[in-house]
Order: sequence, then C-alpha cells, then structure tokens
Amino acid sequence: MFPVLLTIIIINIIYVSLFTLRVILVIKGYRVVASFLSMAEVFVYLMGLTIVLDNLDNPVNIAAYCLGWGMGVFLGSKIEARLALGYIVFDVVVDSLEIEIPMKIREQGYGVTSWVADGKDGQRLVIKILAKRNYEKKLRDLVISLSPKAFIISYEPNKMNGGFLLKNLNPVQN
Repeated sequence: MFPVLLTIIIINIIYVSLFTLRVILVIKGYRVVASFLSMAEVFVYLMGLTIVLDNLDNPVNIAAYCLGWGMGVFLGSKIEARLALGYIVFDVVVDSLEIEIPMKIREQGYGVTSWVADGKDGQRLVIKILAKRNYEKKLRDLVISLSPKAFIISYEPNKMNGGFLLKNLNPVQN
C-alpha cells in the first residue's frame, strides 16, 4: 500500500509542477517550449491517472493524490521563481534632491528614465527602471542602498518594444 501512495504523490508532484511551468511559459510567450513540456506533462498525467483509477477503492489514495497536487503547485511555482523568466519594471519615487540616483543606477547597466513629479509634500523624482527578472533582488538592494526611504513598486510588463531593451539589458557584474 505504501509504495502505491508514494508513487501517486511523486507522480502528481511531477505532473502538477510540469503543468504549472507550462502555464507560466505560455503566459510569458514561450509557446514552443511549453508545447514540448506539455508532452511530458500528459505522459506523467496518464501514468498517474491509471494508478489512481486502479486504486480508487482506498480513500487514502485519493488523499495522496490531493497531497501530491498541492506539493506540485508549490514546487512548480518555486521552479518558475528560480528560472525568473521575463522582465521586471521598477517605479521608484524619491526626494527630488536625490538627482544623482538615476545616473548611479545607469552606471550599473540598467535602463533608467526619470522625471520630476508633484507629490503630497512637494516635488519628487520618479524613476522607471527595466531589468531582467533574475536581477530583481540585486536591483531592489541597489535602489534601497542609494535611497533607504525610496517608494518602490515593481511589476512584470507583458509587452514591450524599442528603447534600452533592444540595446542591452545586462547590468554590470561586480
């Protein structure tokens, strides 16, 4: 009985991890890779489904299926976060006197656009930064080191063209 439970859990972890990655790849525009991944996904799914359907007489097997599903979602999302596919945009708001910040960020290889805006307490400097998603933590740490009180909003863009992106999007490696 235990080998069947473990098999159901492992197969579902693999299946749902592949499923999660495939969906994320499709959303991010990697349709060809997602198509190939889906072949492995459906193979694992059919193998697991066969085992589960052959053992539906035991509710513990169904619980194992559910446990494997939940663990697969968790693992798939951790894998995607590790891959860090795509890009990140930072909108940063700092005091208007911190005019050297955009240049310091540019010196690290990031694409930066900045402008002065009106805030509740006066003028602020707004900075927009585009980077590969795998540089998100490094970029956040850089901004906070330059302006510890910076207001930062980050998000993933879904469509882009032109600008700094086409030239170079790899920051300086230190």
